Amino acid sequence: MIPSILPTYNRAPLSFETGTGSWLVATDGRRFLDLGAGIAVNALGHAHPALVETLTEQANRIWHLSNLYQIPEQQKLADMLVDLTFADTVFFTNSGTESCELAVKMARRYWSERDPARTRILTFEGCFHGRSSAAIAAAGTEKMTKGFGPLLPGFTQLPFGDHDALREAAQAPDIAAIMVEPVQGEGGIRPLPDACLKGLRDLCDETGALLIFDEVQCGVGRTGRLFAHEWSGATPDIMMVAKGIGGGFPLGAVLATERAAGPMTAGSHGSTYGGNPLGCAVGAKVLEIVSDPDFLVDVNRKAGLLRQKLEGLVSSHPDIFTEVRGTGLMLGLRCKAPNTDLVNAAYAEEILTVAAADNVVRLLPALTITDEDLAEAVDRLDRAAARLEAAA
Repeated sequence: MIPSILPTYNRAPLSFETGTGSWLVATDGRRFLDLGAGIAVNALGHAHPALVETLTEQANRIWHLSNLYQIPEQQKLADMLVDLTFADTVFFTNSGTESCELAVKMARRYWSERDPARTRILTFEGCFHGRSSAAIAAAGTEKMTKGFGPLLPGFTQLPFGDHDALREAAQAPDIAAIMVEPVQGEGGIRPLPDACLKGLRDLCDETGALLIFDEVQCGVGRTGRLFAHEWSGATPDIMMVAKGIGGGFPLGAVLATERAAGPMTAGSHGSTYGGNPLGCAVGAKVLEIVSDPDFLVDVNRKAGLLRQKLEGLVSSHPDIFTEVRGTGLMLGLRCKAPNTDLVNAAYAEEILTVAAADNVVRLLPALTITDEDLAEAVDRLDRAAARLEAAA
């Protein structure tokens, strides 16, 4: 008999009732240190006072307005994003996968008025852009697509890091865009080197293709800059954002240049809930906090501290780990043992992590995590690794 909640998740036998900062309290009273942050969503941790205050204040004013009307909270957040980034314009969504849908539509709409044959989008092995029809077609893996055909056409997946294959594919006359995560999250915490991001920008400038960055997981301070691509100096034409921008409230966005977004005229796209006053009020407060240079300096300091401790952890458990990978507070432990074994051992030590591809365990703590909690986190991971060694 099918359960009342569609069983599409392999859920851990854990339920939580309260959370503060980097800590969650389970229904049985146990306190868990959260290194998953809702898969990089709770950028400022649980129940951040400024977000609670902002949400409560806005909830007492107005929750929802149709996009048939002007929404001041939406305008404020859009202006902030334009001021802080490469973008000239913003469309608000509710999730990363909705942002992917619009990014794909925007790229194809752009070419529909210039060269209608240019519809194909290049993506990369290991990518994850969401679970909508366009997003799974972009990923192209059997895991994502099996049973959901016919797939939306017009995507070609290239080997990760194969520059020759990329250059050859990009010369084809039907290429509309190249879509890439500056740091792959689901794919196993694989950063794209700055030189590669610059090379992608140069290649798109050469061929005319649009460059789409997916910063749904790696954006909003996660790597120590407001957006991960800023480290390289290369800018996209279109960028997908979600997760951390709402600090836990469902919110996403597509940022774009005027050139890329120009053909998206009235009636070409829409969203019932996208850009609602509640989400945008919270998003503006998140952005105000995370974009502060001092805040980002501290994220980088904590990232260095955590990486140093994790390198020691890997050295101490050579039969469990092979390496630390990633950047900022978006780090991964590549395992020798099955990564799910480590995730489960970590549950026993009351710490939450997130599995990823390539046998990696993701560590995505709140950007506000304290030094003391970072030290405690590594101690608990050390004990989890020791559990696996003892069971071997």
